[in-house]
Amino acid sequence: MDALADLDRRIADCRACPRLVGWREEVARTRRAAFADQTYWGRPVPGFGPPDARLLIVGLAPAAHGGNRTGRMFTGDRSGDVLYEALYDVGLASQPTSVAVGDGLELYGVRVTAPVHCAPPANKPTPGERETCRPWLVQELRLLRPTLRAVVALGAFGWQATLPALVEAGWSVPRPRPAFGHGARVALDGLELFGCFHVSQRNTFTGRLTPAMVREVLRTAADAAGVLPRASGSN
Repeated sequence: MDALADLDRRIADCRACPRLVGWREEVARTRRAAFADQTYWGRPVPGFGPPDARLLIVGLAPAAHGGNRTGRMFTGDRSGDVLYEALYDVGLASQPTSVAVGDGLELYGVRVTAPVHCAPPANKPTPGERETCRPWLVQELRLLRPTLRAVVALGAFGWQATLPALVEAGWSVPRPRPAFGHGARVALDGLELFGCFHVSQRNTFTGRLTPAMVREVLRTAADAAGVLPRASGSN
């Protein structure tokens, strides 16, 4: 627990990528009109969830006016609305919304992280920025390894970032490396990797990804991880 908390603190202090540092801090200074009265986090956003998680969800990067504002993964943006409602529906979260740090949200047996911890311009980290940030994901995986049994990668970016991180963290990954797809499932040594379309507005607004599709992947992954869902609100 202490080691993961220390990792989260070190992530929040990282200034390794000049482009990302400049962007996240500029967004925090200028702010969106709807949040003009709020103080933005404006730093790298660490993972969120219990240190003994059996299931890990890997996204892309914090949103400029979501996690970069609130300081918590998938908190305060439309993508987070979809993800946390689905987690609540399947019994992995205490409430269906995630609006701010201190709102009472708890995750049960699941942790949420990203391969890039700073909000990137146009929500598009460069390959170099992903590689620079990868050691953080590798360390997080190593610390979670005693309990971790399943990983859900959101989108092709999350999938492509997760595979080499798993290798560095000590898991064996088949070659050629498995391709991303929604509903993809790959058995590794003591861990299963699942693919899910990213909960982005582009996917959810067009119907490419529905709430039912997200719930199905999460239920399957939770079952594989041996997470015991708690009573939830619906579905």
